Amino acid sequence: MTIAVSVIIPIYNGMQDLPDLAACLLAQTFPAAQVEFLLVDNHSQDGTWSQLQDLSDRARQQGVTVRPLSETAIQSSYAARNRGIRAAQGDILVFTDADCRPEPTWLTRMVAPFDAASVGLVVGEIKALPGDSWLEQFAEQREILSQKFTIAHSFYPYGQTANLAVRKVALQKSGLFRPYLTTGGDADLCWRIQMTGDWKVHFAQDAIIRHRHRSTLKDLGSQWRRYGRSNRYLHELFDVPLQPESPRFHVANRLTRWLLKGLPVAAWRSLRGQAPAIEMVGPPLDLFCGRSRELGQRTAKLPEAARDIEWLEDAAVQPDPAAQSDTRN
Repeated sequence: MTIAVSVIIPIYNGMQDLPDLAACLLAQTFPAAQVEFLLVDNHSQDGTWSQLQDLSDRARQQGVTVRPLSETAIQSSYAARNRGIRAAQGDILVFTDADCRPEPTWLTRMVAPFDAASVGLVVGEIKALPGDSWLEQFAEQREILSQKFTIAHSFYPYGQTANLAVRKVALQKSGLFRPYLTTGGDADLCWRIQMTGDWKVHFAQDAIIRHRHRSTLKDLGSQWRRYGRSNRYLHELFDVPLQPESPRFHVANRLTRWLLKGLPVAAWRSLRGQAPAIEMVGPPLDLFCGRSRELGQRTAKLPEAARDIEWLEDAAVQPDPAAQSDTRN
């Protein structure tokens, strides 16, 4: 049977993630004969490459096609995805990440909307893996990763590459990912596809992958600074508005109101079992995330090389390195 769908997953130092990811991929309900999983090692420094080859052999015994690929020229998840796109045999390209955990029906539900010829992009939903820390509970309560926010963007809707599918023919006019971009590439690609073709975007809310929220303030701050850099890059590329910065007095006023009113009320509600304990620290965490995003936006500048777009016709489909050699291509 012909391969119809190519799932592309960039991986960097992914030894810890691969076992759980592999279990999720092998459990997909989508017909195995119609899909290939392209796992692209982006110059890992651990044993990822060897583990990918082992997974390919194990999957083959179960009738599942897993093709290890390698991208070593550019250290970038977008360059790794481009490597997968060029090697893909399927007409539908589905993207997720190594630290994501797709539900068994994920791929079936991501592909189904493409039955409509007008659909060029499908955006799936992202939900949280179970987490015990207050920061993880805060992120889940705020639905930080939910695609319902990206799909409602005022410029054009888009989906994060953690759960996104694209009709390959749409890339002929839009180009591929910008290989030197470090964040914001998902919005950039989705917007270019819509700007260069009359494609519809479908939100498949039942096509679910799960992702772990950040569990430390350091990681949470890094996440939101990256969102800020993405805002800046997309502003420079598309002239979309930047996120307005909050004046210092506004931040001080919000903290004061929280200390004098919000915190006591939330603590009382929590003690009475009327609200989760995370409500007590929600407002200052909101401010922390907002200030982190502002810092990332204020200090970022788009590198000139990040404007470059790779194109589908730049290179022919390349052979699977795992089928030719035990070394990286």
